[in-house]
Amino acid sequence: MSDASTPSKYEQLKNHLRQLKRLVVSFSGGVDSTFLLKTAYDVLGNNVIAVSARSSTFPKRELDEATAFAQRYGIEHIIVDSEELDVEGFASNPPNRCYLCKTELLGKIRAVADARGIAHIAEGSNADDVGDYRPGLQAVQECKVLSPLRQAGLTKNEIRQLSKEQGLPTWNKQSFACLSSRFPYGETITRERLRRIDLAEQFLLDNGFRQVRVRFHGNLARIETDEDGFQQLADRELRSLIYAEFKTIGFDYVALDLLGYRTGSMNETLTIQISP
Repeated sequence: MSDASTPSKYEQLKNHLRQLKRLVVSFSGGVDSTFLLKTAYDVLGNNVIAVSARSSTFPKRELDEATAFAQRYGIEHIIVDSEELDVEGFASNPPNRCYLCKTELLGKIRAVADARGIAHIAEGSNADDVGDYRPGLQAVQECKVLSPLRQAGLTKNEIRQLSKEQGLPTWNKQSFACLSSRFPYGETITRERLRRIDLAEQFLLDNGFRQVRVRFHGNLARIETDEDGFQQLADRELRSLIYAEFKTIGFDYVALDLLGYRTGSMNETLTIQISP
């Protein structure tokens, strides 16, 4: 839920965006970047451009939703090819994988901004995106990209509430992270493995699951889901369908994580010191 300070944070966000005059928004189609893009468009109109990435780590359904949103509001939308697997070191999945990915993507977005003579780029991290291990934020800082939601102090819950009030279709959209986050650090990432994860998660979504992750552990798929998902999995027939489909996709074993869905679960085995 939002609190009494939410309206003032929202006004602070709009004032900040208004001062930028022109802006390129890194747009994934998720809850945060959609809210940021719409707010920027409300303030700056056609002086805002959305840029999304097309890559093997980004499911087509997400790109399609981003495209549909931009078209709905008449926002100029540019899609750049950003193939992280071609970035040196990325496929070996080091702990700073997100830094490599974000640096590559933001470099391509910067090229779009420079071609249009636009000085400012913004991305959608929020006030909750601190504390956990998030090397991508280092890339944001180094690339001199703005984080207006974080600067305004807006949390995920506040962004959802404001999105709901404005009728944005993403207000209750499940949280999403790129498919590379499904692999333990050090586990090689390949296009084929990404394809398997994408197919497995899409099958769960098609069968009514809302918040899910399928984590890759070789020939074992570990499912993380929310409380509603746990209730669905009480159905023996559904469990059998999932097992059969996952076997077809290429997994020998299917396991359910008893702790359920949580962001950054692959960071739980890291020994890296996280700054407060």
